[in-house]
Amino acid sequence: MSLADAVLEDAVRGVRVAHDAAGLTAIRDPDCAAVLWQRAAPQGVEAWLDGLPTEQLPTARLVLRTGDVRRTVDEVCNACGTPQCAERNALVDDVGALADAFGDLLGTQKIRVRLDVVTANMCPKFHIDAVPARLICTYRGTGTQYGLTRDGADPDPIATVPTGSAVVLRGTEWPNAPLPDLRHRSPPIAGTGETRLLLVIDPVAEVEDAPKQSFEAPLPRPMN
Repeated sequence: MSLADAVLEDAVRGVRVAHDAAGLTAIRDPDCAAVLWQRAAPQGVEAWLDGLPTEQLPTARLVLRTGDVRRTVDEVCNACGTPQCAERNALVDDVGALADAFGDLLGTQKIRVRLDVVTANMCPKFHIDAVPARLICTYRGTGTQYGLTRDGADPDPIATVPTGSAVVLRGTEWPNAPLPDLRHRSPPIAGTGETRLLLVIDPVAEVEDAPKQSFEAPLPRPMN
């Protein structure tokens, strides 16, 4: 572990630092509440997304198998008018790679994928999700904020996941583990003019009565 990693992990206890998909397995450690995958979006993607009009950003909610993610996200981009270019191809492939890594980590091929375009406050309260685990990656705008709660108060200090990095967080349905003190939220951006593009991936139990593929796009832009 590098000195920089040690400093990051010490800043918020229970958060591990990974530099590749293999490092995400630290989420299985008994004292680990989240794994921050330090990475950047593919070259050129962040600047390209920053320059797109909000209405051309891809947005959808999907329930599908990991092997279908790339093709379906490409269809989402078509439906949302996201321009065809090398950066779009790189984004689609990156979403697919994150889906593959998360599916391997959780041992599932069926996942729920959200691409959210956020222009207002979304989930502004610090919380823990009602899922076994969740992967979040912000491709445009400010990343997810997180920290440790004490006596029900908001975390202090508050850390922010870098844009392009991914974080895997344990949820309330994580098996055989007490609830961690780690909480997270979407950063408050109301009134700032900021637009965020957020990827969220959850596992779907194979016994859950969900279709192999569900595709809804585009979604209404969040208003609150």
